[in-house]
Amino acid sequence: MTQETTEPTVIRAYLDGPFLVRGDFVLEDTEQGEVPLRRSVIALCRCGLSRNAPMCDGSHRSRSRSTT
Repeated sequence: MTQETTEPTVIRAYLDGPFLVRGDFVLEDTEQGEVPLRRSVIALCRCGLSRNAPMCDGSHRSRSRSTT
């Protein structure tokens, strides 16, 4: 008998950055259903600037930051 092991899903929000999703999960969109994933950890865009939405492409880094 084989016992299947699963990793708990962890979602971490980074300050001025993406949501990092790690563990066992399925990503679905509203039009095509399940999104094929190439990695076991993904970064989801929170800033709305990504050209690869819903994945983060690092565009949040280009936003001007306060230097006070």
